Amino acid sequence: MSRLFQKYEPTTLDQVVGQRKAVAVLRSIERRGGLSGRAYWISGSSGTGKSTIAKIIARSVADDIFVEEIDACGWTPAAVQELERSMSFRAWGKGGKAYIVNEAHGIRRNTLRQLLVTLDRLPSHAVMIFTTTGTGQQLLLEDCDDASPLISRCAQLSLDQPEREFAERLQQIAQLEGLDGAPLDAYVALARHLGCNMRAAIQAVECGAMVCLAVDDDGNYLFD
Repeated sequence: MSRLFQKYEPTTLDQVVGQRKAVAVLRSIERRGGLSGRAYWISGSSGTGKSTIAKIIARSVADDIFVEEIDACGWTPAAVQELERSMSFRAWGKGGKAYIVNEAHGIRRNTLRQLLVTLDRLPSHAVMIFTTTGTGQQLLLEDCDDASPLISRCAQLSLDQPEREFAERLQQIAQLEGLDGAPLDAYVALARHLGCNMRAAIQAVECGAMVCLAVDDDGNYLFD
């Protein structure tokens, strides 16, 4: 992973860039009693902040040692049942437990059915966060009748692709690191070129994309 991406990865909702709607939803939930005791379904393109926001939610509820990341593809009904038994007990520290289910579109049918039961009994100190791409979510909905009931049990956060806001943050990072040598519209072009994948864009900046910027005869920025 990019060193700069790790350095500048948001750790609070205040630091999240370009996802105003998702942050507003979380702030509203937070004001009404906190982020725990719920499940969240975060969908969006790669690099738009799914994992980052999932970690922020998780760490608001639980200490790092009680934040568990799960690979959805290998999840079984028995594993979900065991997780439910484990989450019934409070942890020390912040008192909560958090579970981040990556690539949620890979959840198998029988596991998904068991999850419906588990989410209905989610304790007030626990949180479960599912992340997926928009395409993956659509495929899951088309493939499994129980997918819609699962998603409906979650607070849904659909992430945007805000080119300009991402570009402004990229330029700020480049300036802080002495890697800037281009106008803002070049950063907008980079964000667009990479499909608003912030991780990939920061990697490009880290590798000097804005220090030795190439431009073709028509004035278009070249990043390949």
